[in-house]
Amino acid sequence: MATALSEEELDNEDYYSLLNVRREASSEELKAAYRRLCMLYHPDKHRDPELKSQAERLFNLVHQAYEVLSDPHTRAIYDIYGKRGLEMEGWEVVERRRTPAEIREEFERLQREREERRLQQRTNPKGTISVGIDATDLFDRYEEEYEDVSGSGFPQIEINKMHISQSIEAPLTATDTAILSGSLSTQNGNGGGSINFALRRVTSAKGWGELEFGAGDLQGPLFGLKLFRNLTPRCFVTTNCALQFSSRGIRPGLTTVLARNLDKNTVGYLQWRWGIQSAMNTSIVRDTKTSHFTVALQLGIPHSFALISYQHKFQDDDQTRVKGSLKAGFFGTVVEYGAERKISRHSVLGAAVSIGVPQGVSLKVKLNRASQTYFFPIHLTDQLLPSAVFYATVGPLVVYFAMHRLIIKPYLRAQKEKELEKQRESTATDILQKKQEAEAAVRLMQESVRRIIEAEESRMGLIIVNAWYGKFVNDKSKKSEKVKVIDVTVPLQCLVKDSKLILTEASKAAPKGKSRPFFHTSPSGGSRQ
Repeated sequence: MATALSEEELDNEDYYSLLNVRREASSEELKAAYRRLCMLYHPDKHRDPELKSQAERLFNLVHQAYEVLSDPHTRAIYDIYGKRGLEMEGWEVVERRRTPAEIREEFERLQREREERRLQQRTNPKGTISVGIDATDLFDRYEEEYEDVSGSGFPQIEINKMHISQSIEAPLTATDTAILSGSLSTQNGNGGGSINFALRRVTSAKGWGELEFGAGDLQGPLFGLKLFRNLTPRCFVTTNCALQFSSRGIRPGLTTVLARNLDKNTVGYLQWRWGIQSAMNTSIVRDTKTSHFTVALQLGIPHSFALISYQHKFQDDDQTRVKGSLKAGFFGTVVEYGAERKISRHSVLGAAVSIGVPQGVSLKVKLNRASQTYFFPIHLTDQLLPSAVFYATVGPLVVYFAMHRLIIKPYLRAQKEKELEKQRESTATDILQKKQEAEAAVRLMQESVRRIIEAEESRMGLIIVNAWYGKFVNDKSKKSEKVKVIDVTVPLQCLVKDSKLILTEASKAAPKGKSRPFFHTSPSGGSRQ
């Protein structure tokens, strides 16, 4: 019965269902239903303290529903957006005579304002921690160097470099954002840091600009300007100008990128960089649901190269991806292959093997956790050793599958069981609460039902002897399925008026496509239902 709803249930329930009227009900029908329920749930009609408390709560809910539906303005908002639309701040200053289209437009405006307020509370932190590991002693060992060194039988593995960076964003207005970032780096005992502050403004729907100021202990002050502009719906340009002050003087720099959408999934880029490490670069990137392909060519000082890479995206729950690339240039040739996989809701683990001349063999392990990135490049050898390639390829696979079977999978299973247990407890509590509320509503109806039955008997009218709602089953499974059928005799008799029982579409007694009530009326009487 819809009248047994709690305040929590109103978040998902229908005000029309609470008043037991159709959605097209007139103001007179609303008023009649409201008066009927007020007489039923009025606290003064009940002397028992517990029933009085239940009646007061249900009376307030009915009053709340009637307040919304009796006002044409709030009713129009409710009909379009439901209760969440009524909770939107700002309706009190909106002109009341609005059409549905104007209400939708006003709702979108208020929603944008709310998103702006939420935006101002976000900092969007991002961070990267990179730890470089030198493990060349595992493969590039020269025994003559260790003959006179104590403990030389154990390979030396060292951390030779480290980099930490962090940034936060502070939205000032809907168009202005302040960005603060900093970094610390160290390599072979030498290190330094820098701090940067940027102010970004969205100038229009087509572009934005950004001013940047920076300083560091290794380099002098930095002043930069970045501009972005959509030239056409399929073409945009980005320009970055910078002035770097150092002991050698001022070093200007300019980078311009022109991009165009070649088709739905393909973008072409042209880049020109002048200043430090001047170069020209062109690339084509194709990104689809199942693959990511890149081809690039760069001519510059001191590096010129050609690059081709491909990544395949498997359509599984773990979002597995495998990738491979080939890069050749004046510095040598590098072949890289690897894979990444989602290991939890917010974490992605990846590994790649890099084989190059003259760089040697390296293993790169990366973990993305939400907006934080942890990167571990492990340099294995300066030579092209098959053993290093083999262990760099097989080792991470063995470690991953062992960790997945022994640690990750049991952990995820335990977390899932914990969530299911919380859901069971929450569901059991909700069911118990709703059952208590329904029983209280039925008790509140008893006196009214007694009067209705007396009136119907006097006029040989409609008396409902038994009524059930739910899923009816055969005799063999009736015992196990008994909980799926509930007795709604009292609530339905309470709806009888002038020997008529009217169930509206909004009523919980007869939802579309689901269980239907079964009626058994009195054998002696005038009307039958």
